[in-house]
Amino acid sequence: MAIPDSYKAFRRAPGENAQIILPVVERIPLLRPTDVLIRVHAVSLNYRDVGMLRGNYPISVKDQGIPASDCAGEVVDLGSAVTQYIENPDPEGKVAQLGGNVDGVLCQYAVFDESAACITCAGTTAWNSLQMNESNDFERTALMLGTGGVSMFALVICLAAGIHPIITSSSEKKLQDIAALDPDGTIDSINYRDYPDWDEEVLRMTSGKGVDTVLETVGDTSFQKSVTAMTTRGTISWIGFLGGQQLNDLVEVLGRLFLKVGTLKAIQVGSKIDQQKLCQFLATRKVSLKSIIGKRFHFEESPEAFDYLCSGDCVGKVVISVSH
Repeated sequence: MAIPDSYKAFRRAPGENAQIILPVVERIPLLRPTDVLIRVHAVSLNYRDVGMLRGNYPISVKDQGIPASDCAGEVVDLGSAVTQYIENPDPEGKVAQLGGNVDGVLCQYAVFDESAACITCAGTTAWNSLQMNESNDFERTALMLGTGGVSMFALVICLAAGIHPIITSSSEKKLQDIAALDPDGTIDSINYRDYPDWDEEVLRMTSGKGVDTVLETVGDTSFQKSVTAMTTRGTISWIGFLGGQQLNDLVEVLGRLFLKVGTLKAIQVGSKIDQQKLCQFLATRKVSLKSIIGKRFHFEESPEAFDYLCSGDCVGKVVISVSH
């Protein structure tokens, strides 16, 4: 397929209207030496994208930027300084090259379907949060707060790796659907509306020990409970800020963390190596990612996709399909 002269996109509106996205048609720029041109087939949304739209992302963002972080697609052109390229390793053509240029080396790939669009951010974040690059020779437990993309990806990894997962939600329907993902019944769940002291319920489920890893996607309002739910010498992987960024009780939290000899690990996705090891893990274990996708939208429905993500109704990832 020939490379077109232009492309369609959605960008954040300028100025005071930055909370909405608008369609645009733009010319494809000339490639700089370290650039890679990708024909996008699918985009998955992250809460950081919503944070940028709402103006509550913790760092400044590009004015009128494209509000997305993940994609799956095919590489159609390379800049002159890209020195390494991994050819399609799947003889059946089911593996696509993904955009990722680090120090002039392009070497990130994943199984090519819509769920590949969820690997770079949610998948790598979950992998890093679960400390999957470290030794896993002992029986472990992990607590996922909520049923968003990172939590659901972490759940899939846990099931494939033999890690005992516990997941929370305020929706009994969501928890029932999640339980059905594993017919062996190894997924424990907590409805935090029924159990507002969900940390105590975690301790009950683990015979008083607590979990080895907490995937903390809420932040400020749940840190204290996460410390309670964590085992001695456990880890809280701090991923998100759904509960706000005030951190009013952080001093007390750190004190309790110290007494448990625990680790608070800040997570910002992960490294190229993390993603490569995740892809290898998924391929070797033949892990299906179908359960990661909560709802699909067409490209023209992109504003509706963001609205749906903001509603909190989705389990897993919201994906936008881009047809050509």
